Amino acid sequence: MSDINAFANRLGKNFKHFGKWAKRQGIGAWRVYDRDIPQFPLVVDIYGDHAHLQEYDTGWEMSDEEHDLWLGAAQQCVGDVIGIAPERIGVKTRRRQKGASQYEKTGQVGEDFVIEEFGQRFWVNMDAYLDTGLFLDHRNTRKRVRDEAGGKRFLNLFAYTGSFTVYAAAGGAVLSETVDLSNTYLDWAGRNFELNGLDGARHQRVRSDVFQYLTVAIAERKTFDMIVMDPPSFSNSKKMSDTLDVQRDHAWLIEQAMKLLSPDGVLYFSNNLRSFALDGKLPLLYHVKDLSAASVPEDFRNKKIHQCYQIMHLP
Repeated sequence: MSDINAFANRLGKNFKHFGKWAKRQGIGAWRVYDRDIPQFPLVVDIYGDHAHLQEYDTGWEMSDEEHDLWLGAAQQCVGDVIGIAPERIGVKTRRRQKGASQYEKTGQVGEDFVIEEFGQRFWVNMDAYLDTGLFLDHRNTRKRVRDEAGGKRFLNLFAYTGSFTVYAAAGGAVLSETVDLSNTYLDWAGRNFELNGLDGARHQRVRSDVFQYLTVAIAERKTFDMIVMDPPSFSNSKKMSDTLDVQRDHAWLIEQAMKLLSPDGVLYFSNNLRSFALDGKLPLLYHVKDLSAASVPEDFRNKKIHQCYQIMHLP
């Protein structure tokens, strides 16, 4: 087992620096440790007075007993250094399983609680699912959407818990549609809408497979001025008519979404597939700007955690 002191020292240093930074920014959820030391392949995120600890599979050979001791020591270290009770630290292990859902249930219930981010409020949960309800790496893009949403008709595809819609509405979007296949996450989005005082008549939630939604929306000649599309890298949900592979399917998804985009509108497309390569025909069809570097927040040491593109119609 590696010396826990190296992890404790780096965690403490980061917490002191980014804790002050997050307070100045008005950010209640932020990353304090991002696999900084190879011997501790962990990610630690702060959510108010809770923490989220994720272990990433390295392929190291450990017995179950050794692993439990090592991970338990890391959890204890997080609690001691940051001052968080062990029961307020959600612990997850991410294994490399092709096709696993990013929204996988853990079998635990956990506690729902509210965090703030740039003046918006969101329900999160450290234990119930693999993810918490708010993707921290998209914080900068959420703020960009709020800054640009005034007077716009907004569409949120693969919406998860609807955080982009909350920001768009806060920025003055006149209407929105929030599309996801999961009732669980649409209900969660609804709770986020209520938390932020959104009008349900103007900001509608739509349960649909995005592939089907796009086909129907195009046929109905719907038009939006701003679209956000953040698909998972892969999904084989039983509710879908087919599998989703973002590398294989992104060009079709973008081309269909652009049919819904007004002439002066903007589409923000992002994904978290490390090996992702944008289809070469897309910059020929549209004005494409790679925002990836600017969109990754300061508290993320891993600057390749996602790709983000601004896509507009050519003049």
